[in-house]
Amino acid sequence: MLLCPALFAVNQLGARYVDYVPPHALALGRWACALAILLVFTGGRLWQKRAALRREWPDLLVLGALGMWVCGAFVYIGGRTTTATNIGLIYAASPVVIVAVSALVYGERLWPRQLAGIVLCLLGVIGVIVKGEPARLLSVSFTRGDLWVAAASAAWGLYSTLLRYRPSALDPTTRLAAITAGGVAVLIPATALESLFVEAPAFDGRSLLTIAVLAIVPGVGAYGAYSFALSVLGAARTAIGMYLGPIYTVLLAWPLLGEVPAMYHVIGALLVLPGIFLATRLPAGR
Repeated sequence: MLLCPALFAVNQLGARYVDYVPPHALALGRWACALAILLVFTGGRLWQKRAALRREWPDLLVLGALGMWVCGAFVYIGGRTTTATNIGLIYAASPVVIVAVSALVYGERLWPRQLAGIVLCLLGVIGVIVKGEPARLLSVSFTRGDLWVAAASAAWGLYSTLLRYRPSALDPTTRLAAITAGGVAVLIPATALESLFVEAPAFDGRSLLTIAVLAIVPGVGAYGAYSFALSVLGAARTAIGMYLGPIYTVLLAWPLLGEVPAMYHVIGALLVLPGIFLATRLPAGR
C-alpha cells in the first residue's frame, strides 16, 4: 500500500514533463512493453486459464480500457495543458471517489476512525497542493486539460472497484497481464487515429528509455502492487494509501527537477501518515 503511490508518482511526473511523445503513442508504448514483460512470467498460466479468459473477456476489455487507455493517455493529454497543482488537486479526490463507490455500490463498511483518517489525509493533501496558503484554493483556475485528468481520475475509481469486486479465476499477476492485453487492444486503434492528426514520435534513445521506465515502474510495478493490495486490503483501505502520491511526487521532484521541499510538505506528511494509519485500522475482531 505504501509502495503503490510512489510508483504511480513516476507516471505523474511523466505526464507533466514528457512532451516529445504523443499521448496515445506514449500510453501504447508503455503498456505494450509492460505486456511483453508480464508475458514472460504469465504466458503459461494464461494458456492454462484460456477457458477463464474466454469467460471473462468483457471484464478484461473494460478494465483495460479504464486502466490503460483512460488512466494512461488521458493523463498525458491533460498534462500538456494543465498545471501540476491542478493535477494534484484533482487526483487528491480520487481515493474519496473509490471509497464512496465501494461503500455505496458494494456495501464496503466505513468505520468512524476510517472516516477520520480520510479527513486527515484530505487536509494533508490539500495543504501540500495550496503550499500552506488556503487562499490559493480560491485562485485555482481550471483548463481543458483538467477535464481530461478528471476523466482519468473517475476512471481510476471505476477500475479499482471493478478490479476488487468482479469475480475472476485468475491470480492478480495473470489477471493484470490479461487486462493489459485488453488495454493494448483498445490503445492500438486509438493511437492509429491519433497518428492522423499528430506527427509520429521520433523513437530515439530518449523516447525508448522513457517508455521503458513508464512500463516498468508505474506500469508493471505500480499496477501489480495495487492489484495485490486490493486483494488483501479491499478497495477503500487501499485507496487511502494513494493520498501519499503528492508527497512522493514532491520527494521525486526534489532530485529530478530541483524542486526543494518546504515546511508545508512536512506539515502535509504529518497529517497524511497518521490519517493512513487510522483509515486502515479496523476495530478489534474485524
